[in-house]
Amino acid sequence: MVEVKFVVNDTKTGKSYQKMLEDNPFLNKKIGEKVSGSDIGLEGYELEIKGGSDKSGCPIRYDMPGFGKKKALLSSGPCVKGLKKGKRIKKTVAGNIINQDIVQINLKIIKEGSQKLEELFPKKEESQAAA
Repeated sequence: MVEVKFVVNDTKTGKSYQKMLEDNPFLNKKIGEKVSGSDIGLEGYELEIKGGSDKSGCPIRYDMPGFGKKKALLSSGPCVKGLKKGKRIKKTVAGNIINQDIVQINLKIIKEGSQKLEELFPKKEESQAAA
């Protein structure tokens, strides 16, 4: 099974924290759903799924229903940058339901837990110095 990277964004400080897990506790969840942080080791936190990407790098788009990759004709929104007015682009995007092919999930903190994120995600330099 592929490792899944969870990117947790703290909107108050603007910092992001990463956590890698072997299994994905958010299978069959949709973009925009609220999930418990205890599933990934963040006790007391409440998170919202905001996006991600699959194993080939295709981004998840919130308004694309279902599983797997699809070609879509897009004019704005996520996955589209810098198009002139009236232009559209055909782009491959992943559906909004998380499946086993998703390797990165972006999460936003809605409710904080009792512990600070700095305590739960120590810096790499500090963890190497302690070892």
